[in-house]
Parts: sequence; structure tokens; C-alpha cells
Amino acid sequence: MLVFKEIISVTLILFSVIDILGSLPVLIDLRKKVGKIEAERATFASGVLMIVFLFLGERILKLFGVDVASFAVAGALIIFLIGLEMILGRTIFKSELEADGAAHIVPIAFPLIAGAGTLTTLISLRAEYQTVNILIGVVLNLVLVYIVLKSSEWLEDRIGPGGLNVLRKIFGIILLAISIKLIKTNLLPANF
Repeated sequence: MLVFKEIISVTLILFSVIDILGSLPVLIDLRKKVGKIEAERATFASGVLMIVFLFLGERILKLFGVDVASFAVAGALIIFLIGLEMILGRTIFKSELEADGAAHIVPIAFPLIAGAGTLTTLISLRAEYQTVNILIGVVLNLVLVYIVLKSSEWLEDRIGPGGLNVLRKIFGIILLAISIKLIKTNLLPANF
């Protein structure tokens, strides 16, 4: 049953976890490395990951003997490396142009858009909201993701190289902080 309040709640929760606007400096960096971002492929891959994980996430992780906390830590490590790339100006993720689109899936679709935080949030949302309302929230977020991916070059032109450099460093530090929080929350004892 469609419940407007649930749709809004799910959409806002996912929007804050995905943080596509906060990922803009990362996206611009990646676009410079690979030439362009295929917004359609990245959005589609993100959507497939989110929907599959919504329905099968816990079972997939159990099949491999992985708990949600371990999955979140693995995603946090990737986010940590991306943050280091942004701050230090070093390349850790090599562009994979010959991989026929893999560069658009890793690290854009996973872990930036459909990362460990997003996927674990989807599992949590299932306990509180109806599946149809979660699916609508996912689709609304994918529309926003597509718009940002498609307009990243236009946004870069408006921000300029100096502004982009400042944003890259700031969001690099934010990504490091998010990754450390994910690691701390999922790896260390609760009383730390």
C-alpha cells in the first residue's frame, strides 16, 4: 500500500546516505580520469544493486558467510581510499577504459551511490517500511543521481578549478570521516 509519508521518509533517508551532491568532487575527478561518466550505466547499475540488495542482501551475505557489519567495513575501506585520493592527489583506482564500462560501476555505482551505507540502510528500512514505498524512494533517488551525473560537467564549469580543488579536499576529509565512522560503528565494540 502506498503511503506518502513513508515514501518521503525513505527518499530523504536514502538521499542523505547516498549523498550524491557531496560526491560531486569525486565524480568530477573520475570523469577527468576516464573521459566521461556514462550516467545511464552508472545509474542503472546502482539501481540494480540497490533493488537486488533490498530483496536478497542478507541472504547473499549469509551465503558467503559475511555479516552486514563486515560488508560495511569493506565498503568503508573503499571510501577511505577514495578520500585519500582526493586529499593527496594520488591515483589509487586506475581507470579501466578497456574494461568496457567497469570504471563506471566501480567506484561510481559501488561504493559511491550503492555503497555499504546505502545497502545496509536498505536492509534496515525493510524492517520499518513497506517494500513498495522503499522501491519508490529508491527510484526517486536514482532520478536525482542521474541528474547530478548528467550535469557534472556543467556543475564543474560553474564551480571553477579553484572551487573544485577546495571542494575536493573538503569532501575528501568528509569521506575519510565517514569511512572511519563506518569502521568504528561496525568493527569496534559499542563502548569505544
